Amino acid sequence: MDVPHLELIDLHKRYGDVAALDGCTIGVPRGSMFGFLGPNGAGKTTAMRTVFGLVQPDRGSIRYLGRTIEPADRLRFGYMPEQRGLYAKMGVASQLIYFGRLHGLAKGDAASSTFRWLELLGLADRSDDRLETLSHGNQQRIQLAAALVHGPELMILDEPFSGLDPIGVRDMAQALKQQVKDRNATVIFSSHQLDLVEDICDQVAVINRGRIILEGSLAALQADSPMRMFEIETTHQDAEWLPDEWREHIISKTRGRVRMQFQTTDGIDPDALLDRVRSIAEVVAFGFEPPSLSELFLSTVEGGDAP
Repeated sequence: MDVPHLELIDLHKRYGDVAALDGCTIGVPRGSMFGFLGPNGAGKTTAMRTVFGLVQPDRGSIRYLGRTIEPADRLRFGYMPEQRGLYAKMGVASQLIYFGRLHGLAKGDAASSTFRWLELLGLADRSDDRLETLSHGNQQRIQLAAALVHGPELMILDEPFSGLDPIGVRDMAQALKQQVKDRNATVIFSSHQLDLVEDICDQVAVINRGRIILEGSLAALQADSPMRMFEIETTHQDAEWLPDEWREHIISKTRGRVRMQFQTTDGIDPDALLDRVRSIAEVVAFGFEPPSLSELFLSTVEGGDAP
């Protein structure tokens, strides 16, 4: 079995009466896009900060490639904090070069990497501008570049897509996926944009009240869930065709399109279900599938345990 790239093992951290981490344990495979999810205040930021020594856990350990993290290891990490940390009045390129050199790059290598990232992120023409003159979205791109300029093996990004427009989200997601593909790097990021996480992540973990309540391959978690979603659209716009015994399963209903949630233990036969609908109404479209990440997340967090 491969050693995880990063492990958080039984982390505990209290702030007075508040348990920010309560036995948090995660194993992140190397070369993965890893979505770290949870409601506000669940412990995501605290867990991320422990990796960099910004928060000292009361108990537990953090391991990198199976061993204790050394200061030199952190030079190979990239961090994008929740509270952005760039210099507003400093030039864009000059501060990226500065951050690259802090991580051990020679000046020429830092400059070369800086201008490559500015080109990739569409900001080559703003290299001499002060950061404060850029829009919020472009400042966000520069913050990402600062986390990646030194070519880190492990990237930990706290809400990197927050406040970006769809083009910015697309560009940033592509840049991160390319790091995984080209260098077998590992990207761990938190986000409330669950549709995006579902699109680009192969691994996820859900934290709630300081504990990991769901973790693993996204595809496997969805397949193993007992939930199944049946969605059907008919020409009957008012959806009055729906039999009474199905109404308790409805999770959404709009103009002839109905989405229902079943458990595998309900013994639902999708073919029989479809035949039943066809006997009542003309079917335009239908689907029978595992839950989306958003549906899985809500059922897990609200239920308190993995489904």
